[in-house]
Amino acid sequence: MIRAMRCDASGPIEFDVPVENYLEAIRDTDRLLWVDFQGEPNERSEPILSQTFQFHPLAVDDALRETHVPKIDDWGDYLYLVLQSVVYIQDPDDPLDVRELDIFLGRNFLVTHHDFPIPAVDQLWERLHRDDRQARKGAGYLLYELIDTLVANILPIVDEMDQTLEDVEDLIFTDPDSEVLEKIFMLKRGVIQLRRVIAPQREVVNKLARDSYPVMDIGERIYFRDVYDHLVRSYEINEGMRDQATGALETYLSVINNRMNDVMKTLTIITTLFMPLSFLVGFFGMNFFQPVGPSPMWTGRPALILALAVMVLSPLAMYLYARARKWL
Repeated sequence: MIRAMRCDASGPIEFDVPVENYLEAIRDTDRLLWVDFQGEPNERSEPILSQTFQFHPLAVDDALRETHVPKIDDWGDYLYLVLQSVVYIQDPDDPLDVRELDIFLGRNFLVTHHDFPIPAVDQLWERLHRDDRQARKGAGYLLYELIDTLVANILPIVDEMDQTLEDVEDLIFTDPDSEVLEKIFMLKRGVIQLRRVIAPQREVVNKLARDSYPVMDIGERIYFRDVYDHLVRSYEINEGMRDQATGALETYLSVINNRMNDVMKTLTIITTLFMPLSFLVGFFGMNFFQPVGPSPMWTGRPALILALAVMVLSPLAMYLYARARKWL
């Protein structure tokens, strides 16, 4: 899908601009053109990027291949940026769906390319339908709105992961089962993935906020400084969650070990209490039937009562002894 919008400083905004009018819109420096490629085959996207916009073949090749971390390249007449959008899908093996967004920024145009839907792009596109004032401030400001929306969508994910981590910490002490361990590992993977997105993306925004580029006005840098502050906050929260997830895993293992120790302690106590009984029944055989030879003292009723009394009192004595030694 290819969608495009065009506007100037005063006239109405125009959506669904046909491809054959792109070149005319680029040459008109008083108008802004935004073209968005979403899931479009390379066979159709490449001629428009290479011939109509005349981007460098290396930049076009990078845009058509999703193999890059966030970066920014200055090609003189335009900037090429690679950013990443994050969707929290809570899959145990891959909790975050990271989608690449390639951007070309010129003096009067903005070109975005992505193979999968990017929520930030769709949100900004819908906002322009309701209020076109953001598009009238130029391509640099429109880029700021896009990146700001992209970063703003990361903050709810960070907050949701942080809340999930707090819930997991509560479950560790109440119900530390295998599902809790699975959630901890899922969060650790998600935190690592998020760090790989935020860290390089922060550097890209920092360059936009501090470096000088011919296609951007100096006054637009201050907007990207605000986005940079948001990314720094997200990065710090993510680093805190990484330490928190590691601590949650260590706490889980400690709780499991303590529970295992309690189980072994209980089993040991039971074994110890019944040890005298095992010795008695093993030694005497518990055979109170009249033997062939005369031995009434060992086979009479008094002997049975005495044996039963010893078997009852022996565990009690062992229990009291263990309490006195503070083993229980």
